[in-house]
Amino acid sequence: MQSIIRQAQRVIVKVGSSLVTNEGRGLDHAAIAKWADQIAHLRRMGKQVVLVSSGAVAEGMLRLGFERRPVAIHELQACAAVGQMGLAQIYETSFRAHDLRTAQVLLTHADLADRERYLNARSTLFTLLELGVVPVINENDTVVTDEIKFGDNDTLGALVANLIEADALIILTDQRGLYTSDPRKNTDATFVNEAKAGDPALEAMAGGAGSGIGSGGMLTKILAARRAANSGAHTVIAWGREDQVLVRLAEGEAIGTQLTAQTARLTARKQWMADHLKTAGQVMLDPGAVQKLLEEGKSLLPIGVTDVGGDFGRGDVITCVDATGKPIARGMSNYASAEVKRIMRKPSSEIAAILGYVEEVELIHRDNLVLL
Repeated sequence: MQSIIRQAQRVIVKVGSSLVTNEGRGLDHAAIAKWADQIAHLRRMGKQVVLVSSGAVAEGMLRLGFERRPVAIHELQACAAVGQMGLAQIYETSFRAHDLRTAQVLLTHADLADRERYLNARSTLFTLLELGVVPVINENDTVVTDEIKFGDNDTLGALVANLIEADALIILTDQRGLYTSDPRKNTDATFVNEAKAGDPALEAMAGGAGSGIGSGGMLTKILAARRAANSGAHTVIAWGREDQVLVRLAEGEAIGTQLTAQTARLTARKQWMADHLKTAGQVMLDPGAVQKLLEEGKSLLPIGVTDVGGDFGRGDVITCVDATGKPIARGMSNYASAEVKRIMRKPSSEIAAILGYVEEVELIHRDNLVLL
């Protein structure tokens, strides 16, 4: 078995809190320096690398004198704010030794759910990669509540993989990979070298959160692999202390658990629209438009819309329903709901006269539309 990372050109590397902070005893400068060295090696191999790093809360705990992870949200956010300073400093110093620039990018799940912010984040990350910069991404824990309580950077890593259409996600953790059950509790547990991402059996094998420093566990990694697979990205879960783990993976050595994606990238993009986005509104279509979408694979034009529901903006994902209200498709609207109400039932040639401008001749382009 050969590593799936060897052929990957764009890679997301996620490192967990217990690795970055040396099991909670402050930032592990030596370990971070080694990962910077390995990522520099991957860059020389022609790979683009984005680093998703935990550790801000744990570093802030150390700096502020907390012996245990706080429960109160405002205390966690204070730890994140303080710890993020140290985390950014050490990454900048470590990568500078290899003549590589870094950029700090703080995201929340909400940033990636909002289409306009999603596109802005995507454009920024692509620009950074084109400029040869290594983006260092973390959740913006200082301004969120639900993510800091229930979120984790495994999920964020998968979301970033979807965002920039990465080929692979490497999750470095304090465990070797996935076992059929918890090896700390079951001596009969066997190691899983390779499996298909999204296989329901994998979730049954994974346990709860394992470390007192981070907030994730093996289950979050399995779910992250399933999410990453929706955009065609493979996932490797490996022990972060393994010697030269990133370099060896990139050179083809099979290390850790490989979870392979079964979905082609274009299909996965449409699957993401269908399965993971809460739609902001809907449009009702006439029978002719329904036929164009379902049978002819055409784009949706404003003339085919008979009614508009909800308050949505340009770039939002909306649901297309037939005359009975049955959902038939989802897609990204090129116009806001107020604009659609003005141009519906009108030919595309009249859009400019009605609105004073034309974003696109289609309401939803077929490339941004998925049938349900």
